Amino acid sequence: MDRAYAEPLDVRVVAAVAHLSEAHVIRSFRATCGETPHRYLQRRRVERSMFLLRETDRSITDICFDVGFTSLGTFSRTFREIVGETPSDYRVGHGPLVAPNCFQMAAMRPSVAAGVGVPTSRRSPHAVRSSSFGEATAAVAR
Repeated sequence: MDRAYAEPLDVRVVAAVAHLSEAHVIRSFRATCGETPHRYLQRRRVERSMFLLRETDRSITDICFDVGFTSLGTFSRTFREIVGETPSDYRVGHGPLVAPNCFQMAAMRPSVAAGVGVPTSRRSPHAVRSSSFGEATAAVAR
């Protein structure tokens, strides 16, 4: 559901694949996640639309259909129920998220590709490690 949020949800198909009743799937999902599958999917769609409203100049109608809603009215009503304001008000009041420079710099460092933070036992003996200043140093082969 998280990856395919724009696709329609058919609980009946999910239940058939799992060899369970539709009602049991809905009850189990609610017990586990705290909301029904349909409400969860709506919330995921609204979360994605919040990102698109902040970060793009695309029209609200395009965003509505791109995230999986089939009606602009349903999208606006659901967005307002979840977020507390309309999509257009949200766009005006929330610009793109800007991370502090230190976070941006940390995200651009090659530490993940170099295996920093990966336990030594799982590192490749040929991995390159990144120093605290970003200079690459050859890993010592055992």
